[in-house]
Amino acid sequence: MREQKLYPKGFTFIEILLVVGIMGILLVASYPSIMNTLETRGLENTAREIQTTLQQAKFQSVKYKLNHRIQFDNSQGYWVYYLLRETSHDNWVEVPQFLRRSIPGKYVIAINLPNQRVDFSPLGLVLNYNFGQNSVSLQSTLLQRKGQPSTRTLNIFAGGSIQYVKSS
Repeated sequence: MREQKLYPKGFTFIEILLVVGIMGILLVASYPSIMNTLETRGLENTAREIQTTLQQAKFQSVKYKLNHRIQFDNSQGYWVYYLLRETSHDNWVEVPQFLRRSIPGKYVIAINLPNQRVDFSPLGLVLNYNFGQNSVSLQSTLLQRKGQPSTRTLNIFAGGSIQYVKSS
C-alpha cells in the first residue's frame, strides 16, 4: 500500500499578507473616488432635504388651509430651517411634528429670499415671492476645487413650484 501525504488545509501567513496587501493597494487607489462620491451625495441630500421641506410646507398649507412658512435662521452661527404655521393673523407657531434641521457648515450657503423665508398660502402659492429673491444655493468648496458641479440651487416660483439646478 502506498503512503499518502496529508497537507494541512487553510492558508499560509504569506498568502494572507498578500491578499491584505492587494486589498490595501486597491483601497488607497479608490479612496479619492470614494471621498468624491460621499461629498457629492452629501451635497445632493442636503439640497433635496430642503426641497422636500419646502414641498411639505406647501402641502401642509393646502391641507390645513392655513399659511405655512419655511424660515431659515443663522442667528446661532449656523443655518437651520423650520416649518411654521400661522394660527391667527400674524401669529406664527412652529409645527410640532417637524423638527428643526441644520445645514452642514462645510457648504457655502446663500439664502436669497425675502426675510430669509418662504410663505405659502392655502392655495399653495408663494405669498412673499420676489423675482430677484427666490433661491437657496449650496456650494461644496471641495467639489469646486476638483472642477466638478459644486452648486445645487433651489429656485422657488410664485406658483409654489421648486426647480432643482445642478451647476459648477
